[in-house]
Amino acid sequence: MKRTIGGVLLFLIMMPFPAQAAEQVLARAHWSLELKGGIFIPAIDNWATYYGGRNTTEFGGSLAYKILKQIEIGVEGTYIRDKGQGSAPIHNVAAGNVTYELAPLNVFVLARGVFRDDQWLIPYAGGGWTRMYYREEVQYQGIVRGSTDGSHARAGLQIVLDGADPRAASNMYTEYGIMHTSVFFETRVTRAMINDLTGKSVDLGGTSWLAGLLFEF
Repeated sequence: MKRTIGGVLLFLIMMPFPAQAAEQVLARAHWSLELKGGIFIPAIDNWATYYGGRNTTEFGGSLAYKILKQIEIGVEGTYIRDKGQGSAPIHNVAAGNVTYELAPLNVFVLARGVFRDDQWLIPYAGGGWTRMYYREEVQYQGIVRGSTDGSHARAGLQIVLDGADPRAASNMYTEYGIMHTSVFFETRVTRAMINDLTGKSVDLGGTSWLAGLLFEF
């Protein structure tokens, strides 16, 4: 059974999509632009108790340069925000209304499983350095803001859309220089430690589940 599933996945990864314009296939993309959004599940204990749910929203984007067809380095920025009542994790106090914001800045290396030019299903994985910017506003108790260093790891699946509409793909290349358009699904785990106002360690990271559009040009 495992061999059968593995064979099907390998077939899907290696299966080509319909032919595109010759110059589009022969040219190699050098840049990747991602627009993404999804949910962020904080590593902070008891988050749901004070913020009404186990997760909150996250959105952002990234820009990467392809050193090789399979390897790229890039920078990513996202934004996370939630409002709650009862506890301020950085202040480590009971509170009234709390506004909690994070803005992770990631520098990463990414490897894509590209084995052929007309491949439409591409797994990828990577990771790197994180600079986590944070801001917490507690009603009647002021604002705490700052930043800390951390790390992250990610993995995902890219689905190339060029074969679904070759004419539209050709127009994107002719008019905008975009060689490939894809959707992707990604999970990212981030770790970024700080000490709260009482000296207790708090992990501002968590797990992100994201989806978005990828443009390669």
